[in-house]
Formats: sequence, structure tokens, C-alpha cells
Amino acid sequence: MSDKNNIAPAPAAPGHGEHPNQFALLRQRRFAPFFWTQFTGAANDNLFKFAFTVMVTYQLSVGWLPPALAGLVIGALFILPFVLFSATSGQLADKYNKTRLMRFTKDLEIAIMLIAAWGFIMGQVGVLLGCIFLMGLQSTLFGPVKYAYLPEVLGERELTGGNGMIEMGTFVAILLGNVVGGLVVAMPEVGHQNVAFACVALAIVGRATSARIPMVPATDPTLKINWNPFTETWRNLKLARGNIVVFRSLLGISWMWFFGAVFLSQFPSFAKEVLHGDEQVASALLVVFSIGIGTGSLLCELLSRRHVEIGLVPLGAIGMSVFAVDLYFASRGLPASDIMGLAAFLAQPAHWRVMADLLLLSLFAGLYSVPMYALIQLRSPATHRARIIAANNILNAIFMVVSSVLAGAMLALGFSVPQVFLAVGLANAVVGAYIFLLVPEYLLRFVAWVLTHFVYRFKVRGEEHIPSEGPAILACNHVSFIDAVLLMAASPRPIRFIMDHRIFKIPVLGWLFKLAKAIPIAPRSEDPAAYEAAFAAAAQVLKEGDLLAIFPEGGITKDGTLQEFKGGLMKILEQQPVPVVPMALTNLWGSFFSRAELVGGKPTAMAKPFRRGIFNKVGLNVGEPVAGGEMPLDQLRVRVATLLEAGSGGKGSA
Repeated sequence: MSDKNNIAPAPAAPGHGEHPNQFALLRQRRFAPFFWTQFTGAANDNLFKFAFTVMVTYQLSVGWLPPALAGLVIGALFILPFVLFSATSGQLADKYNKTRLMRFTKDLEIAIMLIAAWGFIMGQVGVLLGCIFLMGLQSTLFGPVKYAYLPEVLGERELTGGNGMIEMGTFVAILLGNVVGGLVVAMPEVGHQNVAFACVALAIVGRATSARIPMVPATDPTLKINWNPFTETWRNLKLARGNIVVFRSLLGISWMWFFGAVFLSQFPSFAKEVLHGDEQVASALLVVFSIGIGTGSLLCELLSRRHVEIGLVPLGAIGMSVFAVDLYFASRGLPASDIMGLAAFLAQPAHWRVMADLLLLSLFAGLYSVPMYALIQLRSPATHRARIIAANNILNAIFMVVSSVLAGAMLALGFSVPQVFLAVGLANAVVGAYIFLLVPEYLLRFVAWVLTHFVYRFKVRGEEHIPSEGPAILACNHVSFIDAVLLMAASPRPIRFIMDHRIFKIPVLGWLFKLAKAIPIAPRSEDPAAYEAAFAAAAQVLKEGDLLAIFPEGGITKDGTLQEFKGGLMKILEQQPVPVVPMALTNLWGSFFSRAELVGGKPTAMAKPFRRGIFNKVGLNVGEPVAGGEMPLDQLRVRVATLLEAGSGGKGSA
């Protein structure tokens, strides 16, 4: 698997202004072959597993593998390699050419499926159990490569859509694999042979599509492989902890797998014991769940304005809890009846509420997971990305095993399936609140997302001028108390703000800005120590390579016009001469949060709710960066004024 010379690079992501929607990626070589390689692999895994489960449950009598334990044993064998070998697979994905590694895993899949085909035809349960373990190993090798490949070939504005397509495709493939596997293995006399043929055929198709994936070179070719899975697993977890936002996002994704595993594992018993439905009803629950996940995953790009928008994560967590709890109330009072088929089940209106809860619960799970995956890909260093994703796979496997144990323990203690769902829904609310308080960026982005979707109609022009990496100062006019929140919504990167110390005393807003780690500043004449501390903190932010936002006017405008700029900006640039990005917020003057209302003859904000109604158009115009120190303060003000006029019809008002 060593890299060779003359490797053709993957096609570059499009430049700014050339961002087709996520479905257009299916027509591009950098994405389409990879998508179908992943799709066929997920479909094959599930066709194989489900057909094998049906075979040992209904068709063969195996004394040492009772039908009641078959599903548990097969699932455990498939997950075990993720725990044992994810650390090693992460190293391989960082050290070697990712495309060659993907093709190697597809070659391995063909070999495993040829052995499995013989096992199906001959009815060799032991051989098939061994193949289940080997397919788990193959998936373990493929997983880190899969998520590390996307940020290599997609731009920041495509990551959310690309991840959404992969999540949607994965769940559709899982659904099709289960359905086809169950139908094919049940064919009289020829079922086992047809399953064998289908598994080998899918593996060959997957290898053919992988041949079209563009070459992506190694990100850390000098890495020395540590073959000890236990020490390397611990090292990977420590590596992930190095970036606290990334690590807690890994925990958030693993919790989603815990949450989802509880529902997926209980669908058969829920359908039979609570809903009084047959196997068709259980399959319908899986279909609805898969459609919800796929729909939520695809909606992420639309709702995020094509950025990595982690503000959707709290929205997803809220929806998951709300509809999990409602599923309990929708299902607990259903009357007892004989086992019914799908048509009879759907004929009862009460069951539609159950189906709606499942659909919406899974839709919000899609909104929850896709931005987290995209954030991990975006924030992880390229040289360590696959190992961090491998750490995520380890945590996912552990959380899924724990979820099975806890759900089983609750059922053994006499809890009903709806009560298990209720407990998980309530626990999700607690876990979500804990994560969002530990990582305030999620909560802050959620507030910004709500504000720019349900209070204002927010349009950003020139967003490509916001640097995607490296330090920079964002210099913007100051119109209202929520200017900082709007800037947060416009930037895919976190921003640290320098803000007047008095704003921290305002209820709610002050708490939000403290969460955002905004830097309070007071006039030198009022508090010299706080004044100097603010500039020292600002210099440190830039030294660490982050974005710093400053409102050079020194305060919120009282008449809607652009005020003179203070000298604080130049003081910062003297210490850290970084690029300055001029910005102008437009059409905010006159809004509830601006000082447009006169109270006792004094300009006052937040005095008259809905003074301009709701869904007002507001905007942010972003200009080209200028080199720090090369532009005098008065010329920078002219730049901001020009941007302001461009967004306000030439009136010069904010």
C-alpha cells in the first residue's frame, strides 16, 4: 500500500461562487465514485448480516446458536473489530494513499464474500460467523478513510452537503440491504445461492466504482505504525482530547449512536408487543426511521446556508427529545389486539402519530449528526484526521454496546419498551444540555441560527473574504446589541469579540457574550487595568491564529450613522500586524435592538418590541482584506462606509 510517484491529485474543490448543491456532487468524479463505493459497501454489509440472521433464526437448526441469541451474536461479532482495530486503521489511513487503501478494502471485501458465498451454499454457520467478523474488520479499515477523504476533496461550503449525502446514502443502503437480504434468503430452494451471488456481485460493483475515485495522497507518510491496538487506542483518545471542541463533538456523535441503537434494536419487540404488528410493521418502522435520517441529513445543507453550521446540533437534540418523549405517550395507551398486518396497522389513526414521531425523531437525529461530522473533519489537523475519526469509531462502538446492555437491563427489570424510549429521550435532553454548556459554541451558533432564520432575513455578501484559516481582524460598524450574534452567524469559524464592558451587565445578552468568551474593554480613564488587559487578550487571540472582531466606533450608534473610528484597532495592529477585513451591517437601524427609540429624550434600545415587525431584511457586506498597518484608520472607515452605502441604497445609514 505504499505511495508511488506520479499520483494524480484529486480534483480541486470549486472556488467561491461555484458551489453547486449537494445533488450536483453526484455528477462529479471527486465525489460520485466514492459515494457509490460507500453505498454498495453499506448495502452489502446489511444484506449479508440480515440474510444470515434470517437463515439461522428461521431456516437452520443450530444447537450451539439459539435463534434468540443469533442477532446479538452476529451484531457483537461485527462491532468487535471496531473496538480492537480502529486505532490501527486510523494510522493506516493517515500514513498511506487514501484511494489505494479504499481499493484494498474493496479487494478484501470480494475475498471475504467469496468465502461467505461458499458458507451460504454449504450452510456452514461457523464460516459465516467468521466472515461477519472479517466484514467488521473491512468496515473498520474503511471507516477512517471514508470521513478523512471528504475534507480532502470538498471545500468548507460543501462539507455539510457532502456529509449529508453520505449519511442519507448509508441509511438508504442499510434499508435496501435489510429488505433485499430478507426477501432473497426466503426464496424457496434457491435463496442461499441467490444471497451468495448478490453478496459477491455487490462487492465487485463496489470495487469497480472505487477504481474511479481520484488519488488522494497520504497526509502523514512518515508516520510509524504502532501495532498494539490497546496503547494506540489510548493514544488516539488523548490525541482527540487535544482539541476540546472536537473531542466533545466525538462524544456527541457517540451519544447519537447510543440513542439510535436503542430504537433500532427494539423495533421488532416494539412492533410485536406494543403496536401488535407483524414483521411487516417492524420493517415499516425501519423504513420510516431510515427516511427520517436521510431527510434530516439532506436538509442540513439547506438550513446551514452551505456552511458547517453547528447551530443545527441543539435544534436536532431538542427534536430528538421531544419526539422520543411523545412516542412514549403515543404508544402507551394503544388497546390490545391480535397481531395485525401492515394494512390493518395503517388503518388505525392512532398509529399514524407513532409513525410521525419516529419520522421526526430520526429527521432531527440527521440534523444533529451531520454538522458534528463536518465540524470534526474541518477542525481536525489533516495529518491526524483519520486517527481522530478512528477514535470516534471506537467511542461509537463502546457507546452502542453500553446502550444494548442498559436497554437489556431495563427490560429485565420490568420496564416496557415505551418506557425505555422515554428514559432515553429524557437522558438525551440532559446529555445535550451538558454538552452545549461544556462547548458553548454550539449554543451560541444555535442562537445565531434562530435569530437569522426566525427574527431577521439575513443575507451576507462577500462572505468569501472571511479568511478560512489564520489570524485576522474583522472591523465592523456597530448598530445594535446583537451585532456580534449576526457576525457569528456569518462566519464559519469561531470569532472572539472585543466589547464594551457594560454590555455584559445586560440580562441574557451578557450571559451569551460571556459564554462566547468576549473580551470586555473599558475606557482607559475609567479602568486602566481592564483597558490594557483587553489589548493583551486581543493580541493573544491573534497569536493563536483565530479571528478577532472589533467595532472601531467604540460604541453603538445613536443616530444610525457611521461614527468616527477610535484608535484601539491600530494599537492592536502594532502588536499583531494581521489582515483586516472591513464589514458593514446594513438595515439594522430601527430594529428592536438598535437605539432608535427615544425614551425620555434618550436614544434607547429594546424599548418597543416588533417596532419593525418580524422577518426584516438585514445584511452584512464583507470587503476584501487589507494588510494590517497599510491602511490609515480614516481610509478603513471610508471602506466600511462604502460597504454600508452598498447595502442601504446609498443612504449611508445602518
